Order: sequence, then C-alpha cells, then structure tokens
Amino acid sequence: MKKSKLVKGVLLAVILLAVFLVPLFIGSGESAAEGGGFYGTGWALLPPVVAIALALITKEVYSSLFVGILMGGLLYSGYSFEGTVLHVFQDGITGVLSSTGNIGILVFLVILGAMVALMNRAGGSAAFGRWAAEHIKTRVGAQLATIALGVLIFIDDYFNCLTVGSVMRPVTDKHKISRVKLSYLIDATAAPVCIIAPISSWAASVAGYVEEGNGFTVFIQAIPFNFYALLTIVMMVGMALMKLEFGPMAKFEQTASETGDIFGGRNPYAGEAQKEEEQKGSVPDLVLPVAVLVLCCVIGMIYTGGFFSGASFIDAFAGADAPTGLMLGSVFALAFTIVYYCLRKVMTFGEAMNSLPEGFKAMVPAILILTFAWTLNTMTSSLGAKEFVEGVVKSSAGGFQSFLPAVVFLIGCFLAFATGTSWGTFGILIPITLSVFPLTNPLGVVCVSACMAGAVCGDHCSPISDTTIMASAGAQCDHVDHVSTQLPYAVVAAAVSFVAYIIAGFVPNALIALPIAIVLMVGTLFGIKAVGAKKAA
Repeated sequence: MKKSKLVKGVLLAVILLAVFLVPLFIGSGESAAEGGGFYGTGWALLPPVVAIALALITKEVYSSLFVGILMGGLLYSGYSFEGTVLHVFQDGITGVLSSTGNIGILVFLVILGAMVALMNRAGGSAAFGRWAAEHIKTRVGAQLATIALGVLIFIDDYFNCLTVGSVMRPVTDKHKISRVKLSYLIDATAAPVCIIAPISSWAASVAGYVEEGNGFTVFIQAIPFNFYALLTIVMMVGMALMKLEFGPMAKFEQTASETGDIFGGRNPYAGEAQKEEEQKGSVPDLVLPVAVLVLCCVIGMIYTGGFFSGASFIDAFAGADAPTGLMLGSVFALAFTIVYYCLRKVMTFGEAMNSLPEGFKAMVPAILILTFAWTLNTMTSSLGAKEFVEGVVKSSAGGFQSFLPAVVFLIGCFLAFATGTSWGTFGILIPITLSVFPLTNPLGVVCVSACMAGAVCGDHCSPISDTTIMASAGAQCDHVDHVSTQLPYAVVAAAVSFVAYIIAGFVPNALIALPIAIVLMVGTLFGIKAVGAKKAA
C-alpha cells in the first residue's frame, strides 16, 4: 500500500513538473501584462485545469488551488520570479481581498456562521429537528422538503446555500441522508433556481449584459430555453421519488442509510462538533431569525439598488449590489437574533457573544477556499481567457448556425468549470453571442439562454466555484467529496441539455423543445434505474 502511494506520488510529481516546464520552453519569455506571451491563448485556461485536476486526484483542495494560482502567476510573468510573486500576492490574493464585493461576501459568510451557532446554542435547530421528525416521516419527504425550500429562496445563491443548509441539516440528519446528498440538493437549487427567477441577483446580472435596455425582457424570454436549470430540478425531484442514486453518491447514501455515518468517513467540521442543544429551544427560535434574515436581505439588496431613493422594485433589483445588500441585511438580522434570544431568556448576552467566534471558526474552510478560488479567477482573467473564448466562438459561428446553441452551451460549461464563475462567463459569452446572433434572429434568445445554462452547469460542476464551495459549507461536508459525488449527476443533466439545444437550434420554439427535453430527462432516469437494477441482479 505504501509502495503504491509512493509510485502515485512520484508519477504526480513528474506530471506536474512537465506541466510547469513545457510552457517555459515553448513560450517567448514575454509577460502577458502588455498582451504578449501567453495572453489570449488556450494557455489562459491551464491554471484552473491544473487546480481542478489536482483537487480531484489528491482530494486536497487548498494546495491544489495554490498550485493553480502559482501556474497562472508564472504564465503571466513569463516565468519571472519577481513578477510571479507580485502577481500572485499583490494583484491576486491582496487584490481579491481588497474588493468591496468580496469583503461583503466574506462578512455575510461570517455572520451566517454566527447566526447558525446562535440558533444551535439557543436550541432552535434541535427543536426544528424534533418537529421535522414528527411531520416529515420519510427520506423522500426530507429530500423534497429540502428541494422546496431551495426553490423558495431564489433571491441569491449564496444566501440560498447557507440558509437551506442550516435549516435542513437537522432534518436530513434525522433521516440518515448523507451530507454529500444534502450538499447536492443545496447546490442544485442555488444557481439553477436563481437563473430562472426574474427577481434575483442573477437576473439583474444577466440583464446588465444585454444592451438597448431590454435585458429583463430577454431574460424572461430565455427562461423556457434554460434547459440545464429546468432539467436539474426535474432530475432532483425524479430521483427523490424514484429513490434513485448512482455513481459515488450511491455509496455515500448506502453507508449513511445502513450505518448512520452521514459523512462517509471524512468530516472537515469534526473540530467544530456542536454541543447537545438544550430542550428549552422552540421551532420559532429557528424559523423567526431565518424569516427576519430573508426580509432584511431583500431590503438590503433593494436599498443598494436605490429603491428608497425613488427607483422601482424591479429597477432596484436590477441595480442592486448583492454582496453589500446581503452584508447589510445580515448585520440587522444578527442584531435582531441576539436581542430576541436574550428577551426569550434562552441564552444570556455573554453566551451570545461567545457564539460569534464559534460561527467564524465554522466558516474558515469556506473563506480560505473562496479566497483561493477568487485569486485563481484573477489569474485566468489576466491571461486573456475572454479574448481566447471570443475567438473560438466567432470562428465556429459560420457553417453550422443551427448547432451554435449547443456549441455555446459546451463553451459556457467549460469556461465556467475552468474559471469557477457563472457571472464572469455571462460577461464573456453573452455580448459575443449577441454580436453573432442579434435578438432579431430567432436563435438570439436561444443562444443567450445557452450561455446562461452553460455557465450554471460549469459553475455547478466546478470545485473552484464559489457556489459549490458555499454548498459544501452549508451542508458542512468535505468539499472534494461534494464535487466528486455531484459531478455524475450534473453531467447527466448536461448531456440531456446538450441534446435539447441541438433540437432548439433547428426548432427554436420552447413549446416544442422543452417538453421533448423533459421527456428525455425522465426517460434517462428510468434508463439509469433499469441498468442499476440489472447490475444488482
């Protein structure tokens, strides 16, 4: 066993050495800062590919991300030592931590962690778990309840991941549902739901990339063509009702169901094990703070969009600064929660203050991964990934226009997977596709939808995506386990979506293409179940 590990380690080291040295010998030695060297080439996507491959191979995400960041710094500087160090730490890590939006997200994360710690200490989570045990009787019911809550919280994906996770963990734990399955349900009802919700931070982001002031109209027209998001929801509900699991997820679910080990052996939050909550808590001790949090975050988002300065509700959402709005809203919700618990006498003010650092410590893994993921995205952007993708799309738009929605979907998947950002993918692909197919062309809306669907799909699969990181943090499970177990599910939904976009390219009519896509998805699930039953027999 030790010899096998040694051989694998040596082989991995040789491959990494080759990956780092090959660009050195074929490059010109010029820096990408002035548009030279590796700028705007396929090499721009090498750093995230290296990071993702390492994470999946080694099951260790922190070092994998840093190796990818280092690769980006070397390519950007033309293998200059000083240039690499400055780009990685000054432009990269320091730069992303200086961003107002990123700081807002990190503060929001810490406050959510503090609120979860408060709810646990007050007994709200335990009380909700007891209530759920009485009213939700089956594993199927627990999964459907998680999906329903995820669909209801459609305002923002970060908010969705952490809120659904904190509320539903006691429920799914009671029914011995693995944490990786909970994490998948959270992830699959975050971005896929936000991208088809007209009132969400995602709708506002997409609308901003469409010129001529008709962004929301285009967004609404694109919803029925957003096959990946719609089919992911169909797939989740179908698998829950059919009691279907496959791939690595099946092993985790079997272990959880038979032994009660919901982590499958690896629990990165073991050091933060929660104490047994007192029985004095009640269901409102969890529900009321969460409801106030939702309300405050909505108010915070429309405040940043100018709602209280005269803007309409829709315009306020379109112009909202989501990270700042969520941060402001969560601050007021945290203050309410502390006062409420003290007045209820379920905890003292001193106990409430002691819960704050507990919440911060629980979010440290997510904060570290997010910081590295943002830095890796900075490396990719500085290498001209946008220019490279623009060239690929325009060169493929000539001879087979009807296949372009499917091609755009695949490019969106790969770009979001490699960069870990849906919004960045929107910003790159939507203007490009609209320049190829204007909205007056029937395929214009289909291609915009393919951009959104591909971005969400790649984001859903990527281990360096902030939404994926938030989902594993919300479920409190191992991040690499979450990625490896949900990847086969996302690939199945992506494959059916790809076929649907081929159909939509020839028949750009949602009333025809969408029902066919849903039938294909349901048929695929039945086929997977039949194959699994045959193997079991």
